[in-house]
Amino acid sequence: MMQNNQAIPFNKENFKLIFSKEFALVIIISIPSAIVAEFFNIPLAWFLGPMLITSLASLMGLKTKMPKLVLSSILILLGLYIGNYIDKSLFSQMHQWVFTSLIMLVYIIVSVLIVSKYLQIFSKYGRKTSIFSAAPGALGPLMILAEDEKSDLSQVATSHLIRLIIIITVFPFIVNSFYDVENTKIAEEIIKDQNIYHLILLITSSIIVIIIFDKFRIPAALLSGTLLASGFLQISEIASYQFPPNIIDYCLLVLGASVGCRFANKTFGEIARNALHSFVATFLLVVLGLIAAFAASLIIDKNFFTLLLSYCPGGIYEVAVIAIFFDLDPEFVSFHHIIRLLMILFIVPLILRIIEKKT
Repeated sequence: MMQNNQAIPFNKENFKLIFSKEFALVIIISIPSAIVAEFFNIPLAWFLGPMLITSLASLMGLKTKMPKLVLSSILILLGLYIGNYIDKSLFSQMHQWVFTSLIMLVYIIVSVLIVSKYLQIFSKYGRKTSIFSAAPGALGPLMILAEDEKSDLSQVATSHLIRLIIIITVFPFIVNSFYDVENTKIAEEIIKDQNIYHLILLITSSIIVIIIFDKFRIPAALLSGTLLASGFLQISEIASYQFPPNIIDYCLLVLGASVGCRFANKTFGEIARNALHSFVATFLLVVLGLIAAFAASLIIDKNFFTLLLSYCPGGIYEVAVIAIFFDLDPEFVSFHHIIRLLMILFIVPLILRIIEKKT
């Protein structure tokens, strides 16, 4: 059981899944959906197209599966891509990140208290279930905590998944409409004569750090481990590598499809029952995120959309992808989502203990 929870689950079961009919189906429906989305100039086409089609296919009862080994590999490549943005000038800003992290702490506490109260009153969720459902992100670790606390796992998962789909689908269109993205698309120019040994060194170093982080149960080991390894190698000018755009497109396809595959055990009825309250909960979290982003803008000189993404209640990897696509300080956004994840894992159990003492 523990093997399947590893950051890089290199075992027989996961390796066999790569050649399964369920994964082949995911690829077969994802590629045309990405091409169609690109044809209609949909932002983040190679992410949104596969995400929406696999979500629909999963809800219709088609058997879809995303091998963890494939997803882990893709997340390492995306982590290395984000690592390209890390340079020495980053450290001159980091003292300001303490204040934006404190705003994140307040944002999480207020979000959990307000949204959980709404879910308790209007959707009749149990107290513990509503707290886990209200947390702005961190679905994977929260599911483990929710299981320990005997909460309704289906309601928690459905709430988070609906919210993720709303955020990840709507946000690119908002940024596309209000932000000049003409020059922010993934660079088309491929650097020639790149050193393949640099890429091998970056991947190997990342895997070693990920395994160490995973051993010590550091959250988001895949992203934080890759960023640490690639950031160090690039700042020290030991190794650097820029991926061509088509490689990033395929990474986006797998990540988008992996979101859709999470609906594999859900039904349209289950989604419909949770949809309205999930919409309201998402709206409340986005409004609170807007307030947090505005507060942060008074402290740090950053693009407002960068700050909004940093306080966006979406998945850590999915939001990082949006930051990459629109060139909205991916390293800043990723850092704040890793911090958010750590804070949620500390705050949610603390809130539960306080509530239990009062009852």
